[in-house]
Amino acid sequence: MGSSNKPHGGDWKQRIFRWMEDNRGFIVVVVVLPLSLLFGLFMKLRHWLIRKFVSAPEKHDERVRAVQSQVMRWNKQPATERKLMCTARPNWQSLSTTFFRKDQCHQISLPLYDILELHENRMTVVVEPMVSVGEVTAFLVPRGYTLAVCLEVAEATLGGLAMGVGMTTFSHKVGLYQESIVAYEVVLADGSVVRATRDNQYSDLYHTLPWSHGTLAFLVSLELQVIKIKPHLKLEYIPVRGQHQYCQMIRELCGALDGTTSTPDYLEATIYSKDEAVIMVGNFCDVPQTEKHKINRLTRWHKQWFYKHAEGYLRTGRGFEYVPLEDYLLRHNRSIFWVVETMIPFGNHPLFRWLLGWLLPPKIAFLKYTTTPGVRAMTFTKQVFQDIVLPMNRLEDQINKSEELFDLYPILVYPCRIYDHGQHRGQLRPPRKDQLVPGTNYGMFNDLGVYGVPRPVLEKKRFDAVVAMREMERFTADLGGYPFLYADTFMTREEFEQMFDLTAYEKARQKYNAVGAFPHLHDKIKPEIDVIEVGKQYIEPL
Repeated sequence: MGSSNKPHGGDWKQRIFRWMEDNRGFIVVVVVLPLSLLFGLFMKLRHWLIRKFVSAPEKHDERVRAVQSQVMRWNKQPATERKLMCTARPNWQSLSTTFFRKDQCHQISLPLYDILELHENRMTVVVEPMVSVGEVTAFLVPRGYTLAVCLEVAEATLGGLAMGVGMTTFSHKVGLYQESIVAYEVVLADGSVVRATRDNQYSDLYHTLPWSHGTLAFLVSLELQVIKIKPHLKLEYIPVRGQHQYCQMIRELCGALDGTTSTPDYLEATIYSKDEAVIMVGNFCDVPQTEKHKINRLTRWHKQWFYKHAEGYLRTGRGFEYVPLEDYLLRHNRSIFWVVETMIPFGNHPLFRWLLGWLLPPKIAFLKYTTTPGVRAMTFTKQVFQDIVLPMNRLEDQINKSEELFDLYPILVYPCRIYDHGQHRGQLRPPRKDQLVPGTNYGMFNDLGVYGVPRPVLEKKRFDAVVAMREMERFTADLGGYPFLYADTFMTREEFEQMFDLTAYEKARQKYNAVGAFPHLHDKIKPEIDVIEVGKQYIEPL
């Protein structure tokens, strides 16, 4: 047979993908952002129509009965014909990087989009699970409140955070998102509705619903803790040089060394290199009349991306400004922390911000909606999106390990309490003794947020994503930490069960008839692609 001079199909795909990588800024601006805008307008119209003609707070019980009816119909099917249940919400509407095979499940529709009630006397708000962070923020802030744990991404849904996990810059005071949940209202596999709280007969369910990712029951409403606010924060930027110096300052400010320490209302750090960080301290305040000119509306379309704005204090030195609370809560939204820079390298340029900044951020749902299997397989080996809960007393080791494996900056650090609720009370194990804050029942941990493109990939060098992530998972397990499960995990089932304590979870699955009704947690969160095999294909630079 004669040889062919035509390139292999795989070569063409790699060349196309390489061209798209090299010109991603142009493609995103010319194609993705306009389509994302149209997509966002369509979704707003869809949500408006749903609220106008379908949903209303007073119809909540009626909508719950409709969910129950769907589950009852599933129960009436012959046992041999039943598929495992999941929500009918499309994968592209979630913030997870994975694409769970919902087409292989029996899908239950949950059209639950309403804010139901604000209980000012109890300092709680009751919401349906599809309410977004942006919507509840717009509802609460004008009334003088905000969620105790309020994520920075407007598209995130409150139900998704409840069944997964969330952490913010108030978490050094209250802990993970799950600690701010007063009650879950859920529909069980048999179609019954129960309300789970910390101390009622369903307390076992209350403690296992977080991190369960919809594998125990269908969430139909949440009661969440809110806090009283003032309209503005005084936000102080503290540039620190020297790794030990900034790590120690974070520990001191968050109360990791002494449980009696007075802590700021909001606290975070952005690490720009191994030896440089900016620590941000926010406190509720009234703005003096003489300092109104120092108010900075961070979320205006033409403003610098927040992490770039903060980085400037490394040059100018310590400083402060006043920030409207709603702007602070969504400060990372336009640039999706710093992920947008990997898509639009020139996106923070003043000319771009003034002319096209109003198009940001690209809708995460749209980006997922347009992700093909091929793009999904290639991009996961060239980008990192990980939030990892790790003990604050090992912060230096965390940063060093991240640099060793990914050499990627900036890095996000949010201090967070992890409470000791006792053995086998949920998927998280109690903090180890050396991790506990003296005189308290919690350990001070932190979110290590690693997002973007590793330096070896940027430099077109060899990068083995599988080896790097497997090593990061081993490091996390050794320290008694946990990765957020919205991101790709490379753990086997055995490794997963060693890291997470599934004792109470497995008992809850049996007790509430979730076995045979819902997927198992590991099956639900594991990548839909064979990450090991795909990783082997894309080790070499394109």
